[in-house]
Amino acid sequence: MAANRLSQFAGHLELPPIVQMAGSSVGKRLQGKVAIITGCNSVLGIGRATAHQFACNGVRALYICDFDGSNLPQLQSELKKSYGVEVHVQVFDASNEEAVKLVVDTAIANYGRLDVFFANAGILGAHMPVTDIPLDQFMWTIKVNVASVFLAVKYAAQAMKKTSADKPVSGGSIIATASTAGIRSGAGSTDYSASKAAVINMMQTSAFQLAGTNIRCNAICPGIIETGMTSVVYESARKRGTEGKIGQINPLRRGGNADEIARVALFLASDEASYVNAQFWAVDGGLSGSHPTVPGKMA
Repeated sequence: MAANRLSQFAGHLELPPIVQMAGSSVGKRLQGKVAIITGCNSVLGIGRATAHQFACNGVRALYICDFDGSNLPQLQSELKKSYGVEVHVQVFDASNEEAVKLVVDTAIANYGRLDVFFANAGILGAHMPVTDIPLDQFMWTIKVNVASVFLAVKYAAQAMKKTSADKPVSGGSIIATASTAGIRSGAGSTDYSASKAAVINMMQTSAFQLAGTNIRCNAICPGIIETGMTSVVYESARKRGTEGKIGQINPLRRGGNADEIARVALFLASDEASYVNAQFWAVDGGLSGSHPTVPGKMA
């Protein structure tokens, strides 16, 4: 079939146009879209970095959310000043159903659409062996890291199906922050790893549950990234003079920064990722790409 189509244009001066599902990749990649990001309060965090990427790429309106709202007004101010975008602060627990429903309903009431929900909120979990983790600690990690993503999908999907003159076709992008720890063992505690594995599976399952709606569900799996969550690791290493050893077992031999994750989130949120669905993207310097080995040497 493809050969027959190509033969129709053989010898012609002009080639057939390329079907494009997105606008220019050098332009405003989220122009006109409405987005929600949870887990935005950390100064070094992935949420804050992603908010900047979304804002500078022309998002129409942005809801920045966190359980701790101490830095959100400052983030709101810097985003408005730098990019002139409409930014709304929402302080709530991302694993609270009423709160998640409210922020989604508010976005729909104000703008008539929701295009992106980045479920980024999460906690590190228990730093102890599996035999020592109390059940309530395990369940708390699951609640915060998994229920928050479940609620994001549940309510964002309903909102993303809504159409209007401004948005004639159903669709959107739901992104969740998982972890390399959710892909294979050795990158986190039992409760944290289990929660992130659940996030990966939930995004894949949800993508198929939402088949035909044009709503894409993908997970990002960061490796060791300098954020508020990992600040203790970095600060301790700096005191010991061993900061250069962070990330040494991945092929890039370094840790990452929040903006490197934010740019992947931006791509997944944009129409440039229109055919990327039900995936988990490891952004870990290559750590999860191999069985344990000595970097640079043959196994």
